[in-house]
Amino acid sequence: MDLAMLAMAPLHAAASMAVPLAAAPAPPPAAAPLPVARVDAPHSAEISVLTYNVKGLPWPVAKGRARALREIGEELAAMRRERRQPDVVLLQEGFRGEIAELVGASGYAYWAKGPDRAAQPAAGGARRRLASLRYALSGEGWGKLTGGGLHVLSDLPILEVKAAAYSACAGFDCLANKGVMLVSVALNDAPVEIDVVNTHLNSRRAAKAPVERTLAAHNRQMEELLAFVADNAGAGRPLLVGGDFNVRNAPERYYHKASARPFRVVSEYCRTTDPACAPPGEEAEPWLRSQDLQAFASPSDVQVRPIRVETAFDGARSPRLSDHDGYLVRYQLTWSPAERAQPQPARGLTVKPQFRNLGARVSWTY
Repeated sequence: MDLAMLAMAPLHAAASMAVPLAAAPAPPPAAAPLPVARVDAPHSAEISVLTYNVKGLPWPVAKGRARALREIGEELAAMRRERRQPDVVLLQEGFRGEIAELVGASGYAYWAKGPDRAAQPAAGGARRRLASLRYALSGEGWGKLTGGGLHVLSDLPILEVKAAAYSACAGFDCLANKGVMLVSVALNDAPVEIDVVNTHLNSRRAAKAPVERTLAAHNRQMEELLAFVADNAGAGRPLLVGGDFNVRNAPERYYHKASARPFRVVSEYCRTTDPACAPPGEEAEPWLRSQDLQAFASPSDVQVRPIRVETAFDGARSPRLSDHDGYLVRYQLTWSPAERAQPQPARGLTVKPQFRNLGARVSWTY
């Protein structure tokens, strides 16, 4: 696929317009009255989001990954042919150049990348160390050898991209500039824009650093994730969050700042509020049985809720291609046309694709 053409795919601003109905002749007296559509009836749409850690690590850290990444792209293309592809895909650990081949094979029209090697924390200040001591044998102090490995693929037009690195890290995770990214997408044929966040937090055992140190790094990153969302998510837009949170069997990680989250974790919601969206046979506290999570938040005039949760790339249909399964959630969005009657504010007049390492970021000029 020509990635230049991919980046230049047109962005369509969705708008809502009230159109008066033409007057119809009066029906004969004996005829039943014609049904009248309610102009204030709720409208709804669905969006599916896949989060997937593709284990795109360089050789010799991992072997055979170039071929696996290409096969992930081919599998996404097969899902597209069967009309079951996710609307938005969040990738983590996409460190290798073969990610471009994955994107090209997948058929997605829009591609955005997260923080690169030079990206700084959102606050813009110097990186804060956890302590003066560095674990040099575990990769600390070597510098950033790669970017954050975050990518977003979308069938929906990407309107804006924001990204930031985390200030703290521990162990071998410090070799990557891990962080967070947010893309704003336009919901086709609806006056709704959605903010989608992708992130990857510090690992635990794989970091090869003391558990206390990896916990401190992880918890600081969670605080910075919440601050990034507060500073960058639109107050009037639905919010979807996904990524590799590295919280499996680690309640001390998962529950850190849980009361401060502006979003609800999907697995908690389905377990405690709406069991209809929970996968069958799900065990207690499923949010602690996976590294990968998704979450959501609703603005005042759009109701968001998950309606189906399933796995992908789990080896059921083809060989398992990563050490993670894909985590796929379908959301339903419901809103009143009366509350969303006005067109959304213009995002800008010109589109400027920015190319870097074969990725494309789309920025808007106000």
